Amino acid sequence: MHVPQHEVNPDALLKTIFTYTSRIADERSLDKLLTLMADMGREMILADRCTLWLLDKEKGELRTQVAHEVGEIRTPMHAGVVGDTIRTGQPLIINDAYQDRRFNPEIDLQTGYRTHALLVIPIRNNQGEVIGAFQAINKRTPDGLFHQRDLDYLSLAAYYAGKSLEAAMLANEIAETQREVIYMMGEVGESRSRETGYHVKRVAKYSKILAVGYGLSESESDLIQMASPMHDIGKVAIPDSILKKPGKLTREEYELMKTHTTVGYNILSKSRREILSSAAIIAGQHHERWDGKGYPHGIGGENIHLYGRITAVADVFDALSSHRCYKRAWDLDRVLDLFRTERGSHFDPTLVDVLFDTLAEIVQVRDQYVDVFDELEDADFSSWTFTI
Repeated sequence: MHVPQHEVNPDALLKTIFTYTSRIADERSLDKLLTLMADMGREMILADRCTLWLLDKEKGELRTQVAHEVGEIRTPMHAGVVGDTIRTGQPLIINDAYQDRRFNPEIDLQTGYRTHALLVIPIRNNQGEVIGAFQAINKRTPDGLFHQRDLDYLSLAAYYAGKSLEAAMLANEIAETQREVIYMMGEVGESRSRETGYHVKRVAKYSKILAVGYGLSESESDLIQMASPMHDIGKVAIPDSILKKPGKLTREEYELMKTHTTVGYNILSKSRREILSSAAIIAGQHHERWDGKGYPHGIGGENIHLYGRITAVADVFDALSSHRCYKRAWDLDRVLDLFRTERGSHFDPTLVDVLFDTLAEIVQVRDQYVDVFDELEDADFSSWTFTI
């Protein structure tokens, strides 16, 4: 077989295929899988950039979570060159993009990149339905042109990776559904005590930031983010007369309030699913204290599960630094002073250090998900004791 100058030779091509397909077959993360596919396609045909587009029929759009040198892009499902391939199911080679009426220059305008040559092929599922497209941009050879050989090679890449992509998309859909259900269940618990849906979103995102900062893996940090919205689900069993009481609780009311931790644990611990099992730990332990003076079991230090310690910091930070319908947020400096004081008493000292190290990210989340209330009561919150 004659290989044109500056093209991938057959031995190198086979090595690329075997290297990537083994990694692709073992990958379960959709984003990582798409990155591997994009890298494989770029190496196989010597493209400058390679993009994986996924079809979202429900929203009527194409989206790319992974594009070399570019962030996420969304576009109408039948727009541009990729949209034409999605609509017709036919591959395309275009070697002068700006002379082709199907080419949409808006993305170049958004990214500042100049597209010259394009190669697009459809990606199909096991039923033969188009689920996305492989797009290669700008050939890295002297002539700068894509040829039929490139189309064949990229089609080969799509064939090898298509089944793994379909499985990853299904797993991603299941995970998103679980996340949505968990958020909704978390909001049920919070809404009964006059909290908001944004509270559970903020706590979830804070928890992931803290987990990553603590040194946990991306997958375990994602698990904590998904599980932490359920931390107060046990409040569904607490009477409104206690949850919504404007004044200080009596000793008996406070003891009943504390049972939301064990109720939450008992609800969630019946499941063997990893997310719900983790949520059970968080629900049961996020009110324990580092010094052993918390509830429901009075355990302390590293006897408190790390997930509970992380969510405790996230939950208290949000309770203090965000407005509620019944109180105003504390100033950030006042919040941080409290964490300095409670470092090693209420909270894991290492996690307090992580909070300060990642404060910029956490404040960004707080400012992104802001609760808006028509009126705020000027209630005195200075005696807050982390009990609710």
